[in-house]
Amino acid sequence: MSTTNGSIAPGASRTTLAPPATNSTRPRSTGLVPTNNVTTKEGVTVRTRIDPTLTVDDVVRQLCVNLKVTEPSSNFALRDKDTDELIVNENLRKKIKNKANLKLVNSPNIEAAEIVQKLLVRDEKTFKMALWSLKKFIREEKFAQEFLSHGGLSELAQVICTEHGNTLAYALEAMHNLMDLDYGWSTLDNTFVFKVVQILSSPNSLIQPDPMNAPGPLIASSSRAPPVAPPGSVYRYGFQIVFQQMRREKGSLETVVNRLGSADTAMILHSMMLINSLLSHVNDTEWDEFISELERLNVRKAVIRLMSSHNIDDLTSSILDFQANIVRVTYRKKSTLVEPEVEPLHESALEYIWNCSKVQVGRDNDGEVLKWRKLGFSSENLVHEFQEVGELGLDCLRNFVADDPELFSKVILEQLSRPVDRRCPIARASNEIVELLAEHWVIFAPAYSTSTTYQPFFLNFYRVHALATQFFLRMWNESGSAAGDFSRIVALARSQWRCKGKTLKPWHEVEHDFLDCEYRAVRDRQMQELEAEDDLLSKVPVRNLKEKITRESAEFVRQQRIQCLFQGAWFVNGIPTPANGHARRPNGQWRFIRLDNGLKYLHYVDSAVQFPVRNGLEDLPERIEIAAITQIATGTCASPPNILRDHLDLPPPNNLTPSPLSFSLLTATEGSLADQIAPDQSRWADWTDGLNMLRRDSGHVTSEETAGYIKALTEIGLKIKLLDLSGEKVDIPSGLVTGPPPSNTDFFFSDLI
Repeated sequence: MSTTNGSIAPGASRTTLAPPATNSTRPRSTGLVPTNNVTTKEGVTVRTRIDPTLTVDDVVRQLCVNLKVTEPSSNFALRDKDTDELIVNENLRKKIKNKANLKLVNSPNIEAAEIVQKLLVRDEKTFKMALWSLKKFIREEKFAQEFLSHGGLSELAQVICTEHGNTLAYALEAMHNLMDLDYGWSTLDNTFVFKVVQILSSPNSLIQPDPMNAPGPLIASSSRAPPVAPPGSVYRYGFQIVFQQMRREKGSLETVVNRLGSADTAMILHSMMLINSLLSHVNDTEWDEFISELERLNVRKAVIRLMSSHNIDDLTSSILDFQANIVRVTYRKKSTLVEPEVEPLHESALEYIWNCSKVQVGRDNDGEVLKWRKLGFSSENLVHEFQEVGELGLDCLRNFVADDPELFSKVILEQLSRPVDRRCPIARASNEIVELLAEHWVIFAPAYSTSTTYQPFFLNFYRVHALATQFFLRMWNESGSAAGDFSRIVALARSQWRCKGKTLKPWHEVEHDFLDCEYRAVRDRQMQELEAEDDLLSKVPVRNLKEKITRESAEFVRQQRIQCLFQGAWFVNGIPTPANGHARRPNGQWRFIRLDNGLKYLHYVDSAVQFPVRNGLEDLPERIEIAAITQIATGTCASPPNILRDHLDLPPPNNLTPSPLSFSLLTATEGSLADQIAPDQSRWADWTDGLNMLRRDSGHVTSEETAGYIKALTEIGLKIKLLDLSGEKVDIPSGLVTGPPPSNTDFFFSDLI
């Protein structure tokens, strides 16, 4: 050992010590810079220079030699003075580099033996301190091996079975830390497990992390049974062992769930840890019982409350873990076939649904049994009907019925009173809503969820399903839908959920959005979404479709206007304004005009009074050739001063002011062939645009009314087509890629089929 009074000789120890400084003396420099301070068991601190190339055993041995310690160096170890971390070869260099303060203490094997002895004696003065040290040191493999070899496991288990309060809390945490190791605790029996369950179930107990969740990471994260563990393996524990003991302690799971409403964040956190562990490792045998029990205890509702009231990182992680577990549970339900002939629970649920409908089994026209089709299924084969949504669809339908059995029965009976093609298939609608929600929350993976945000509506899956199903039924009724409109109403429900369900609104606002919205508003918003989505209307196929529908709409309006011309109408013979030039003088104030079936002539008669005109052309002696009309001018004549105001929707005449409801049939050479004033705006629009549409060049639309009709019909037609596509999930390409031209002319065009 080198001190301040000597020098280091060649081959001397590479761990050097400087004596502690005193107030009266100042150590002389040895020429070496100390790296760490080491405190001995006696409390003396010395400055040392430790060679980082040495092993920890060599450092401890040289320290013992330099400090003239008579005990074997194997009885000692180094720990970080501030953190109690054991110094090993892996962290030695880091501690030297950081100039950590170290202390020379008993080795892990000595420490373990002493703690086991203290657990056995249980002296009040040393007992709690021993447990406090145990929960820190038990994570260290060297310490754990010595602790287990000295029979420490049985002593610790005995402490857990007999103690309470903080002592019990320290012991439970020590056991939890021990279980981080994959060996050494395979001898714990059912008595110990049951005791832990009792502790967890005690309303007044101090909850600590669940000691049964340690095997979790090494058991497959699925609901399927894990591999059979070899004899003596700690992996013989798991969900089945724990849940069997929880069955013995009535109300244990209920107590854990109730603690989620506690004001103690630590208690909430540990309860969430236990629930997540159980959910992660539930096996096939107890699956139905355990999941049903959790649903009965409303654990989802409790977690939803936590989402809005806690922002602690650890708790956030546990809540997201729970959310991911429920995704896995939901996927399993969705992928589990509904087999009422095999599964009693399925049979019971279907029987409940049927009884609540208050409908009697009947026979169809072919003599086949008519039962489930009355509720809206497509067939009587329920295995096939629930094939896509599985047990999840059955549970959703049952919960929908259970929310209000009387309303369900009323709705079913109301639908049955309608014609077959006008009935809303409620059961099919329920299944479609399940598919819609599963698609929205990506329930298509067995045990994987990447969501990093809270999804409270997802945890409220059944309630959301019921709300969306009610929306579907209301949209069906308000739109007067028929069987062929099913996919369009599904698309409407999908649009509504995308718009209103994604936002984290309070539940009552979401209910308002679904239950009080108008069909027209929902439909218009959906079309706005379709127009905005992927620039849908800018795609070539959609533009072509719109052009085609516009032509069809214009032709429809044209036929309607021509039908008005076929029927004929009375008009006032107007007085041409000076700007319109000379016109033929009519023989009466009124003129009845009708188009002939050949679309070549306008037949008319002038009269001083209106009279009933028979069908045909017998009462109409005069005519105007359509081909001679080159222009239909508007606002060209005034009404006679003595015309009865009751017959016209016109302002009083003023110095031959042109009437807004007037029009003239002009020729290229002869001037005006007729000057008429319509009794109202609708008649004026029918005839001016109808006559324009009769022209060889098809003319132009004069009135805003007719233009509005064509636009409205075009939009409605386009929306219907797009709703068909969205309901059938057809992808609309932006354009078609034209292939290369043929290399030769050795081809022909096949006939279209």
